[in-house]
Amino acid sequence: MNTSWIIFFAGLAGIGLGAIFFGGLWWTIRRGVSSSRPAAWFLGSAVLRMGAALAGFYFISDGHWPRLVACLVGFIAARLIVTRLTRPSADAPGPVAANK
Repeated sequence: MNTSWIIFFAGLAGIGLGAIFFGGLWWTIRRGVSSSRPAAWFLGSAVLRMGAALAGFYFISDGHWPRLVACLVGFIAARLIVTRLTRPSADAPGPVAANK
């Protein structure tokens, strides 16, 4: 397979890893704040998410730094996407809107 395609797929895999990581963070925060044991939620989630991300980076890079860089760029892109998708709407009541 052509090297540029491998780099492209490494970037896509990075987007997938980032979506799992940051989507899992969002899900954990929503579950953890209403839980009777939030520390267990946050610690368990952090260990699982970091383990999955590190294992993904390791296997995707396969010892080649361009793949690792492409995967990292995809991971950061997923952060931007998940942050935008999970942002509360402007008309939703929240702590800031309730104080106005």
